[in-house]
Amino acid sequence: MSFYLWQSENWPKFTFDRTVIEQLLAEVHFNNGKLIGIYETMGIDLRNRVTLTNMTADMVNSSEIEGVSLIPELVRSSIAKGLRIELEHLVKADRYTDGVVEIMLDAVQNYEQPLTHERLFNWHTLLFPKLRGKSLRHNLVVGNYRKGPEPMYVVSGAIGREKVHYEAPPAEQVPQLMEEFLVWVNREEPMDGILKAAIAHLWFVSIHPFSDGNGRIARTITELLLCRNDHQHHRFYSFSSSIRQERKSYYAVLERTQHGKGDITEWLTWFLTCLLKAFQASLDNVTVLLQRNTFWEKCATVPLNERQRKILNMLWDDFEGKLNTSKWAKITKCSQATALRDIQDLLAKKLLKKTDEGGRNTNYELLR
Repeated sequence: MSFYLWQSENWPKFTFDRTVIEQLLAEVHFNNGKLIGIYETMGIDLRNRVTLTNMTADMVNSSEIEGVSLIPELVRSSIAKGLRIELEHLVKADRYTDGVVEIMLDAVQNYEQPLTHERLFNWHTLLFPKLRGKSLRHNLVVGNYRKGPEPMYVVSGAIGREKVHYEAPPAEQVPQLMEEFLVWVNREEPMDGILKAAIAHLWFVSIHPFSDGNGRIARTITELLLCRNDHQHHRFYSFSSSIRQERKSYYAVLERTQHGKGDITEWLTWFLTCLLKAFQASLDNVTVLLQRNTFWEKCATVPLNERQRKILNMLWDDFEGKLNTSKWAKITKCSQATALRDIQDLLAKKLLKKTDEGGRNTNYELLR
């Protein structure tokens, strides 16, 4: 018979070896502070672009972890609407997408507000708008904690060959377990904010209080607590994108920890490592974004034709292959001679440079 974390006599008094995570935690805080510093120096337009990009990625990837696909363009438009950010080509999102966005915006923008049963119930209702007030689909209870005598299992595999990874506490215990959890979440205490976010994530998914949607709400709670730690109402990195990339190890370390007796050192190490990857990815993206912004500021007084602007924009995005006169002519639908003149003009203006590669054709790249 399997033993689970919530059955430990120490539950929910988790323990961990601080010496194991101390250096990693320091590195996480250093990079987090670096990101916040960069973010706070940005102008409002650039900050909005970063916020839109990261919140869109976070919501799309958090849903994807659970096998739910969202359309990025709809998510982005819904976020822009919620944050009152002007966006070209705004599209109307569906009810479900608006609901998912509403959950995240509530967590991020109202992080100072207490996390309550009612707030969680509202989030859960927004995840399942078509089932509000109903109990359907394998006893799915919407807008309330799970009920009934049936055990709650986390399983994988085809029907008839399921593998049980975890059994959650009985439904009758959930209200009291969640009350203890929420008191702890809302309590001010001398505890590292990032570690609190990590512990809250594990604690919540171990209670598994809802019939469905526990993973997405756990990650939303994590975002809320990370915002509290950062004192920021916007997101400048996407943690769920990092979790999505490490999805297999995410479930594996959760399962090992949930079969333990309360030592969560391995979970904290995984969480901090994954968070650090999210910071590093954001630092890379922000560096490119700032370079791009500086580049176009430099171009503000430089005369450029439509063909040149098109290619320069493409080079800042995901340009496939190498840029040469033949590709320029093909993309802009001009002659080879015109392409060469365009390129030579950009070389003279120090916006392009020749690459160091040898070969038959001369290739060019941005001069950043």
